[in-house]
Amino acid sequence: MASSLNRKSASLGSRKQPKATRAPKQKAARATKTKPTRSAPRTSSARATKARSNSRMGQTAGRSSRIIQPAAMAKNSRSFGAGQPSRTTRNINTSRTPQVSSVRIGDIERTKRTARVKRRYRRYLVFLGVIAALVSALAIGGVAVYNSSLFTIEEVNIKGVEHLTTEEMQALAGVPVGTTLLRVDAAGIKNSLLRDAWVEDVSVNRIFPNTLEISVTERSVAAIVEVPTQDAKSTQAWAIASDGMWLMPIPKAGTEAAARTSSTIYKDVEETLHIIDVPYGTEAEVGQYCSDANVNNALAVVDGLTTELADRVTSVKATDPESTTLTIKDGPDIVFGTAENIREKERVCLEIMDKHPDGVAYINVRTVDRPTWRAL
Repeated sequence: MASSLNRKSASLGSRKQPKATRAPKQKAARATKTKPTRSAPRTSSARATKARSNSRMGQTAGRSSRIIQPAAMAKNSRSFGAGQPSRTTRNINTSRTPQVSSVRIGDIERTKRTARVKRRYRRYLVFLGVIAALVSALAIGGVAVYNSSLFTIEEVNIKGVEHLTTEEMQALAGVPVGTTLLRVDAAGIKNSLLRDAWVEDVSVNRIFPNTLEISVTERSVAAIVEVPTQDAKSTQAWAIASDGMWLMPIPKAGTEAAARTSSTIYKDVEETLHIIDVPYGTEAEVGQYCSDANVNNALAVVDGLTTELADRVTSVKATDPESTTLTIKDGPDIVFGTAENIREKERVCLEIMDKHPDGVAYINVRTVDRPTWRAL
C-alpha cells in the first residue's frame, strides 16, 4: 500500500516540476529522437520535432534576410578587409546561389562552323563514292564492249588517193578481217601508209557503227627526171616531188609493170616538165630525198617561178647549177643559172620578150644586172 502511494506521489511530483528542470529532458529527447523510449510520452517527441523545424526555419529566414540586404553585405565586406570574402559572400558562392557559366560568341560560331565542315565533308565523301561507283561501272562496261564483236568493221573508205591503186592501199593499210572499230590499230595503219613515198600525210577515222575511213594526202609530181642508167646507154624516167623525194620509177608503157601502175602517173608524165641532161652517176631511190645538186637546183628554179613563164616551161637542162637552162613553149631557151633572185630574173626575161615581139632566140640572166639576149 505504501509503495503504490509512493509511485503516485512521485508521478504527481514529476508533473509539477518547474520549467527549468524540464529543459534537460527536452535536450535528451532531442538527442535520442531516433530511438524514443516507451516511457516518454508521444506528444513530447512531436513537440521536439516541431521545435526543431521552427528553429531551422528561423535560421533560414535569418540567413535569407542577411543575403538580400545589400548594405549589410557591403558592411560585412568592409569589416573583413580587402581580399577576404565575408561570411555572407561565402554562403552565396558555396550553397545558396546557383552557378552561372558564361559562353563566348566566338565559341558558338566556332561550333557552328565545325558542324558545317562536318556536314560538307560527309557530302563530299558521298559524292566521291558515287563518282567511284560510276567510274567502276563505266570501266567494266567499256571492257566488255571492247572485247565483244560489237562495231565490227564492214567497210573501209579510202579518200585522196590518185597515184596508188586499191590493191596497193589495202596492202599498205593491212586492216585485219573481223576487227572492230574499238580494237583497230589506227596508229599502226597510219605509220604503215606513211612509209610509202606517195603519202605525205594520213588520218584514220572511225565512223560508227562499222566504217573505217582513211584520208590520204599525196605528194604531187613536180617533175619527171631522166636519170642515166648504169650503162649510160639510156635513161630511166623517175617521178620526183617538189620537196625532192624520189617517188617511183615510171614503167615503160605496154609492160606488165605498167598495167599495175595507176593511169594518173602516165598523165603526169605527159603534162609535167622534164629535167634532162642529168650528169651520169645521179642515183635515185624510192622514198629517199635527192642528193644531186644539179637536180635540186633545177627543182628550186621551177618551184620558184610565179608568172606566166612558169606555165610555159617544158623542160630544164640540169647539166650544172650555173648553166641550168629553161626550155619554154613558143619561146627561146633561157640560161637561168642558180636559184637566186628568181623573181628579178623572171621579170627581166619577160621585159626582153615584150620588147622584141618578132621573137628572141636566146636569153641569159645568170647575172641579172647584166642580162644578154639575141633577137631573131
